[in-house]
Amino acid sequence: MSAASTAVSTTVLKSVPMFATFSQDQLRGLVTMITRRSASRGSAIMLEGDPTDSLYIVISGRLKVMMGEADGKEMILSILGPGEFFGEMGLIDDKPRSASVIAIEPCELLAITKRAFKKCLLENSELAMAVMRVLVRRLREADRKIGSLAMLDVYGRVARLLLDMSENVNGEKVVTKRLSKQDIAKMIGASREMVSKVMKDLQVSGYIEARGSTIVLRDTVVPPH
Repeated sequence: MSAASTAVSTTVLKSVPMFATFSQDQLRGLVTMITRRSASRGSAIMLEGDPTDSLYIVISGRLKVMMGEADGKEMILSILGPGEFFGEMGLIDDKPRSASVIAIEPCELLAITKRAFKKCLLENSELAMAVMRVLVRRLREADRKIGSLAMLDVYGRVARLLLDMSENVNGEKVVTKRLSKQDIAKMIGASREMVSKVMKDLQVSGYIEARGSTIVLRDTVVPPH
């Protein structure tokens, strides 16, 4: 990640969901604890096993959370975008980083130190609840992923991933986060070739439609093959 960092304004902080309930006085106090950083495409924000020192909030760009395996393969745990945060686990349990986070495209991030983050949690119960809700959501997502790997074939895993990542846009379920077939393969534990075949079959069958970098789900539920 770029070594350069800059100060951040209260206006920027107010736009971050995590700090939406903060008063102007609280935001002004945070300004002295938070820095804004830039990350170039392909740069590592943090690496698995590193000491934990900061929490990061995404202002713009996308990043992948991944874990490496002994054979050199990687597993993508999630794709993060604007408004989301990462690095909180180690700040809470004082353990090393459990995963690596790599910038998929140029990113702007906010960084808050461990000491400042813990101080914020103690002083703001709404922030603590917001962090807890995200942790619970990520745990539920991990449970679903484990269930999918154990119970569904590749068709079912691709369908589940698309449904989980979709959002409602003008009455349609749309996957707005750009995902390459290689990314999907690493997220569901399959080969890129198999994912390509499944995506083609789903498109030919009319279950999904590719619109530029987005994917529209044509049925509420895309059935497993």
